[in-house]
Amino acid sequence: MLLLLAVFLIGSLLLPVLVRWLGTQAFVIGALVPAAAFVHALTLTPQVLAAKSIPFEDYDWIPQLGLHLSMRMDVLGWVLTLIVTGVGALVLLYCRWYFHDDASEVGQFAGVLLGFAGAMYGLVLTDDLIMLVMFWEVTSILSYLLIGHYRRRAASRRAALQALLVTTLGGLVLFVGAVLLVVDAGTASIRELLALAPTGPIVDAAIVMLLIGAISKSALFPFHFWLPGAMAAPTPVSAYLHAAAMVKAGIYLIARFAPIFALSEPWRPIVISLGVLTMLLGGIQALRETDLKRILAFGTVSQLGFFAVVVGYGTPGAALAGLALVIAHALFKSALFLIVGVIDRQLSTRDITELSGVGRQAPVMATAAFISIASMMGVAPTIGYVAKESTLTALLEDAQHGSTWGWVALVGVTVGAVLTVAYGCRFLWGAFWTKRDAHGANMPQTAWPDPPVGFLASPIILAGLSIAVGIGAPAVDVMLQGYARSVDPAGDGTDPGHLSLWHGFEPALFLSLGAIALGIGVFVLSIRSGWHRRPRLLRFTAADVYYLTMRGVDRLSVLTTGLTQRGSLPLYVGTIFVVLLAAEATALVGAAPERLALSAWHTPVQLVVAPVMAIAGVIAVRAQKRYTGVVLVSVTGLGMVVLFATSGAPDLALTQILVETVTMVTFALVLRRLPSRMGEHNASVGRVPRAILAIGVGVTMALVAIVATQARIFEPISVDFPQLAYDLGHGKNVVNVALVDLRGWDTMGELSVLVLAATGVASLVFITHRADLLSATRDLPQTTRRRTARRPLVETADGPRFQTAENRGAPRAWLVSGQRLKAEDRSILLEVIVRVLFHTIIVVSIFLLFAGHNGPGGGFAGGLVAGMALVMRYIAGGRWELGAAAPTDAGRLLGLGLILAVGAALAPMFFGMAPLQSAVWEAELPVLGHLEFVTSTIFDIGVYLVVIGLVLDVLRSLGAEVDRQAVDRRARPTIARDAEGVAR
Repeated sequence: MLLLLAVFLIGSLLLPVLVRWLGTQAFVIGALVPAAAFVHALTLTPQVLAAKSIPFEDYDWIPQLGLHLSMRMDVLGWVLTLIVTGVGALVLLYCRWYFHDDASEVGQFAGVLLGFAGAMYGLVLTDDLIMLVMFWEVTSILSYLLIGHYRRRAASRRAALQALLVTTLGGLVLFVGAVLLVVDAGTASIRELLALAPTGPIVDAAIVMLLIGAISKSALFPFHFWLPGAMAAPTPVSAYLHAAAMVKAGIYLIARFAPIFALSEPWRPIVISLGVLTMLLGGIQALRETDLKRILAFGTVSQLGFFAVVVGYGTPGAALAGLALVIAHALFKSALFLIVGVIDRQLSTRDITELSGVGRQAPVMATAAFISIASMMGVAPTIGYVAKESTLTALLEDAQHGSTWGWVALVGVTVGAVLTVAYGCRFLWGAFWTKRDAHGANMPQTAWPDPPVGFLASPIILAGLSIAVGIGAPAVDVMLQGYARSVDPAGDGTDPGHLSLWHGFEPALFLSLGAIALGIGVFVLSIRSGWHRRPRLLRFTAADVYYLTMRGVDRLSVLTTGLTQRGSLPLYVGTIFVVLLAAEATALVGAAPERLALSAWHTPVQLVVAPVMAIAGVIAVRAQKRYTGVVLVSVTGLGMVVLFATSGAPDLALTQILVETVTMVTFALVLRRLPSRMGEHNASVGRVPRAILAIGVGVTMALVAIVATQARIFEPISVDFPQLAYDLGHGKNVVNVALVDLRGWDTMGELSVLVLAATGVASLVFITHRADLLSATRDLPQTTRRRTARRPLVETADGPRFQTAENRGAPRAWLVSGQRLKAEDRSILLEVIVRVLFHTIIVVSIFLLFAGHNGPGGGFAGGLVAGMALVMRYIAGGRWELGAAAPTDAGRLLGLGLILAVGAALAPMFFGMAPLQSAVWEAELPVLGHLEFVTSTIFDIGVYLVVIGLVLDVLRSLGAEVDRQAVDRRARPTIARDAEGVAR
């Protein structure tokens, strides 16, 4: 099971690549992963049914926190696993025909959908409650990406955000409840929690929080509104997430804890009351919808309320019926959603007012839909009928024994069954019937193009299973009895009954027949009365509460921003400095050391460098031009380079000088858009208070440094760093080993900050999108002949070309995009220098990367050197040369670097080691001699890529994109004048 979970993860990462190579046929390969998990679950059936040998796997993931990757497949987990993997495989197979090969972002969709299937697989099988919450949140995040697949549609983005906020909020409450329950019981194992059956006020509070998480995930009132909105997602998402997987997570949680908490004080009032209310609200609204998908969506809301009542009722009979209902719903509702997808794909509409006569033209699809609707209504011989009969019997028996909640549930379920029949008829009528117009004449038939056979395979299989499982009810009964008998909170050994197609002429049968008859009558009445065209019944709904809340949050954020963000950078910095000064000065008053041991200097170089740095800082304050001030400030940084180099820290000196250089370039790019002189638009005010504040901060920080150095009473931990670096990190460069090994978590946090900074800068500059348009530059001529490829490039009217006899007199092309620059902006000398040095600098950066473990360098320094090489190409050849030098998107480098760093940190845990723990491989090679490779080098490579991505993102945004916008602005007046001239 743990291995299959890893396969889901690896498959979700590889599937986008396969989609890029194979197109939508890759979905067939992706379907093999959940299909393998489905087959594996089937092979474990004998062990699952034999209660004494339930499959269990455990991996001690983070022992310090008591977190275990434990998987346990009991009957409940086995049933949900079959649903998640079986339906998941069919939905992935269905996607093969649903999407076009040229559809955008299909690869990402495929990977996320497979990853979601893996997260659900882990959720229903994990035996650790905290891990269940983690899988729970992963499904929320992945569902956000799936619902928002059509990212250019406002409705999709809005629905995705709504689903994310609602389910994540419920997930946070669930997490608090899980922590309370784990702390009170002293264990996170679900198996042990069920055995302990804890009680008490803390447990009651935890139960309420668990139920809030469940009802938010399964779209019960008052959180039911997010599910219909999520119909903006592609139909395969609706068929899987909203029929067989995600919304089942809450039902699974209720079913998992019903055996011990069903008779607790808060359980039944919450589960039954909200379940009945949701069932009625969803059923009524489904009768008012004209979109086939939304009819199913509100029907799903109603069905989820139905399941919550039955699964959470807490008697053996209800547990048996509830699990059968979950199976039935996964089959019929997934099939119906997939059928709607076929209709939408073939006709480009789901509006029942535009469909007429489709059933006669698509009899196979219509038959599958009729079978699925029959199962939903509870018509024999489907599994829906078996589950419905058992449900009514279980609730009626408990009600007859004097249970008030039994009567509430029975009446609510019966009324809900009437509405289910009504909106089931509405779906069939809307999708397949020949309708009449306002004058009573038949509407013209909707032309139906036959879909591919494979497109119909999945819904036909699911519909067929609804009948097959119903006919095989006795076998299903044997399989589900294990869970049903575990749900006995009263401890009286009540018999759960049996699943069967025929129980005789019992009250449940007549209740079911009456519900079907009344449901058909309600449907006919709703059509004849035109009820769906009337204004909504409730003028204020839960969705309105959500939108009012979001609007209030937006207005509050605008108000807060207006009060605190005044647009004045000096005000922001001044506020920070005032708080810093007040806090640190107060602390210094009570922390003054008894004696000071100060040295005037440590090396003679400090006597020379320190005054230069101080003088440069003073002159920078008086500078009138921005660039002059930047250069003077950088003098202090270069002074630090000298101090580091003369204090035995060459690594820090190398990094500092590279940072100063990149900072200077960044300032130069930004200052192009600002007035050259400071105070040109807004004169500086309050100079004296600013000077006083600056002096106060400087003095305070100096005192902090003095006090901090004198306050140490224990030996510093850094004393052991050299030996730790060698023993644990297998390296001699203490600084680099500390960054990638000893203090790797700090470095990972800094990498995240770099990624966020790069993304923030790009988001501020790029107006509409961040699509990389420069890396598509293909100015170089293409050839397959090696001899031709070795020839020098020359500049021609068609761009750079290989030198031939015809163009031998053309000037040499030193850079790929040099011709794109204006003649007055070109420097041939600079182009030659860049051409000669670029590849050498890249090689030096790679050397620094791999040499940094035992000498000066490392991923950060190497990445900065490679970034400087890109800076040279940009300065010499402009934005097009930058695109030729780095033909990839900066975001990919940032993401790949972060993945490598995180992967290098987490990979040791799969081999029984601590996170970030390094391993070393040594080998003796004939020519190269003794070689060593330390796994922390992979982490350093991630740092290297992130730094290059950061520099590239800065150059693309502050450099190339600003250049493009400037060119566009200069071109607009010319275009306007030309248009005016044409008009005249």
